[in-house]
Amino acid sequence: MAQVKDPAARKLPGSLDANRRLDRWLQINSDGTVTVTPGKVEIGQGILTALVQVVAEELDIKVARIRLAPASTAFSPDEGITSGSRSIQDSGLALRHAAAETRDLLLARAAQKLGVTLENLTVADGVISARSGGTATYWELATPDLLAREATFDVVEKLPAEHVVVGTSLARVDILGKITGKPSYVQDMVLPGMLHGRIARPPGPRARLKSVDVKEVEQMPGVVAVVRDGSFLGVVAQREEQAIRAERRLARIAQWDAGEELPDSDPRRLQTLAAETEVISEKGDPATAGARQLTAEYTKPYLAHASLAPSCAVAQQDGGKLKIWTHSQGIYPLRGDMAQALGMAEADIIITHAEGAGCYGHNAADDVTLDAALLARAVPGKPVRLQWMREDEFAWEPFSSPMIVRMNAALDAKGNIVNWSHELWSHAHSTRPGGRGGVNLTAAWHLEKPLPAAKPGNPPLPGGGSHRNAVPLYDFPNQKITNHLIRESPLRTSAMRALGGHANAFAIECFIDELAEAAGADPVEFRLRHLKDTRAKAVIEKAAQMAGWKPNEKGDGERGRGIAFARYKNLAAYFAVIAEVQVSEEVRVKRMWAAVDVGQAINPDGVINQIEGGIIQTVSWTLKERIDFDRHVVTTRNWTDYPILTFVEAPEVEVALINRPESPPVGAGEGTQGPVSAAIANAIHNALGVRMRDMPFTRERIVAALST
Repeated sequence: MAQVKDPAARKLPGSLDANRRLDRWLQINSDGTVTVTPGKVEIGQGILTALVQVVAEELDIKVARIRLAPASTAFSPDEGITSGSRSIQDSGLALRHAAAETRDLLLARAAQKLGVTLENLTVADGVISARSGGTATYWELATPDLLAREATFDVVEKLPAEHVVVGTSLARVDILGKITGKPSYVQDMVLPGMLHGRIARPPGPRARLKSVDVKEVEQMPGVVAVVRDGSFLGVVAQREEQAIRAERRLARIAQWDAGEELPDSDPRRLQTLAAETEVISEKGDPATAGARQLTAEYTKPYLAHASLAPSCAVAQQDGGKLKIWTHSQGIYPLRGDMAQALGMAEADIIITHAEGAGCYGHNAADDVTLDAALLARAVPGKPVRLQWMREDEFAWEPFSSPMIVRMNAALDAKGNIVNWSHELWSHAHSTRPGGRGGVNLTAAWHLEKPLPAAKPGNPPLPGGGSHRNAVPLYDFPNQKITNHLIRESPLRTSAMRALGGHANAFAIECFIDELAEAAGADPVEFRLRHLKDTRAKAVIEKAAQMAGWKPNEKGDGERGRGIAFARYKNLAAYFAVIAEVQVSEEVRVKRMWAAVDVGQAINPDGVINQIEGGIIQTVSWTLKERIDFDRHVVTTRNWTDYPILTFVEAPEVEVALINRPESPPVGAGEGTQGPVSAAIANAIHNALGVRMRDMPFTRERIVAALST
């Protein structure tokens, strides 16, 4: 739980500012190990490896001595949600400071024990030695009261030049077990006496349960309980296959009211809906005319997280206490919503993170947790493992909002941009648990006494939500950026990798290419001309050098190349990428060259891995992915309906890391999305001469563009 601090207290680094007790972060163990208890969680981004490196560096111990405890509301610091590529800034900086202060405390004890000054001490792998002779170890010096104190500001952390572990490509601490088949995920959990659950979902997002006779299902083999509360309908059985059969039978016999019809799924419909309009950036005279005016519109559809394993949780109600294991990315916000939905005190709910099979954003991990808890209440003392079916995951997870972005700009007689207008329409990109004024969990809305959802909205800039990355990093004398937030959505929308930054950076970088063409300029030179940030220029120049970019190079009617750039949130990772495409029966992305600058790279290979993964995922979004629905139901229900990039379709990727040890470290995982989509669109234009402005770039859309 976050601590209440003195308003006059000096600000501490990262999440340490709100969680000042040192023993919330570290424990020095008598067996020669150190336990690290961060509040951020592993979701495939490799963050735990980087945090291990930070602690090993500041404590002067070997990496092998560090033990990682899973994040838990029982003991971990409250670091909110693992999102926004902020784990290094929040958890990494907090642990760096906490470990450095722990080292200072141990050195002070050693100096007293050995009768020397601090200047006479050195440390090697937890052994403190005095130059005059004598040693003491961390493990013998540490006592329970050592870290039972608040952190102070007066700690000197190591300089980058002193780093030995930070800045090296340490192998991921979590990979070996996963590739050798060790049970690693919440989906793999097996507890003594564990039962299995399934939920019979409504057929559509607005359907409500009219009636169901559960007697037949209660008598099915292995069924332990059938739970109905309003439109929430679930079953608990001894074995998983029994729960699945019972759920399918429940679904067949339940009678549902389909509810109000859904609208069509065209993103351009957003412009017709009631919106809250805000000018988020304005400078100069937005009405300035130029020698030439250009206008374009760009869209993205609803997208699914499409996690390879459906969401899963394990819950056990024991007396008045509830224990939960979940792959939620925000265990503390989830606990708050769970307490409201279940009518329990937060202190009576212990939520422990267990990895899921990968998700960057808000999928169904939180929703399945409440499902499991509701079923566990029906079988007190028994742990219940509840996994959603694939159809549930596609139909009921929160989606990434569709967006439409309208761009307008003017060029002067020299081909420079003199006026820039960016106008966007979008639903909210954050309906995670922890919202004010409601409960953001699906089952809570289906209960006999439903709880309202929290009002969706936008996190403030510079992070932002729908308007993330809408303010360009380019330097224009006149500009106006307008956000139209549409709170009501026919399908639930929430956080997905990069939030609105995907569509906004996509639109900006496609439009920059269109303006460069109108100005008769090379796309690389045109970008550099409109940038003042030297680090931004450096990644563009590096990507161009890697790809052997030739000014004003032309495609050949089948192959083409395109470039794009962005700085995530305008304050995090710099990223530039060049895509090479081949277009025949469909679009294939053959190669991508990328340059990234995240300041100090804690684990260079980890950064590159994040960029590679982000590139490949975004290629899939750009070419293939889209959620569809009819007037009542989501029609995308399986992998056939929602194809993703296959291994043979993945491009060859080359990444160059511009490491800046003297600069603060920032996250890498969400810097790629907008630029990758834009680079592909620009490459298609370079190859074929047509502009692709509506994602995904399917064969049908390519053919339609060529025929106009």
